[in-house]
Amino acid sequence: MNFGSIFVSEAFGTGVLVLLGVGVVANVLLTKSKGFDGGWLLINFGWGLGVMAGVYVAYKTGGHLNPAVTLGLLTSGADEFAPGIDITAANAVAYFAGQMVGGFLGAVVAYVAYKRHFDAETDPTKKLAVFATGPEIRSYPWNFATEVIATFVLVLVILGFGHTPSGLGPLAAGLLVVGIGASLGGPTGYAINPARDLAPRLAHAVLPVTRQAPARVTVSTGAPTSPGPSDPPAGSAPQRKNSDWSYAWIPVAGPLLGGALAGLVAQLLF
Repeated sequence: MNFGSIFVSEAFGTGVLVLLGVGVVANVLLTKSKGFDGGWLLINFGWGLGVMAGVYVAYKTGGHLNPAVTLGLLTSGADEFAPGIDITAANAVAYFAGQMVGGFLGAVVAYVAYKRHFDAETDPTKKLAVFATGPEIRSYPWNFATEVIATFVLVLVILGFGHTPSGLGPLAAGLLVVGIGASLGGPTGYAINPARDLAPRLAHAVLPVTRQAPARVTVSTGAPTSPGPSDPPAGSAPQRKNSDWSYAWIPVAGPLLGGALAGLVAQLLF
């Protein structure tokens, strides 16, 4: 496959992953969504099934969908990123670029799907949490360690899948993500993927997520309706947007280091 084909495959696969993953978080967190307050396991399964769907979409390129997985293959001593795709610098760039662009576009489409719910939501921290991860207890060294550990497990087991005859493929990868979220996701929200966190965080920074729905218009009788429970007070000041860039390096550097270490350890195990 050439650069463009790799880019398109990974972009579409990662886009589907992020669309479904960001979508499930929006469903659980945003005001008046039918899945509101659905809980942590709903989020875990939503992300896991998003991974499964994305891997199927990007099957031609092995469905990496994650720079940490691509980097793990680089450090594992493998000869190919996927059948027929040699490990070269140009091909690595195609994977990384497709993953980041796909992650951004998937987040934008998820925003469109939940536009009215973003308008109705008054808590800016929930809006950011839809797009990007954040720690429950902010301690950068420990948050970094959590992301390294969780991504190490992700990439090491994925590399192990290539040496097993199970044939579960995308389903196994999805269930692995569910398991990581349920067990190691509590401290940081388990980004375990720079394209899952940085690209949607960029989308949060540029999209009008702080804009709220206008007050209801005057009806035909000439009397204004009263504001509904989701409408902002008349004349309320616009929310300030905070994409938490001071934390943003952790869900990038942590997964990349975890993926690279997993590739090195895989050389000893598989």
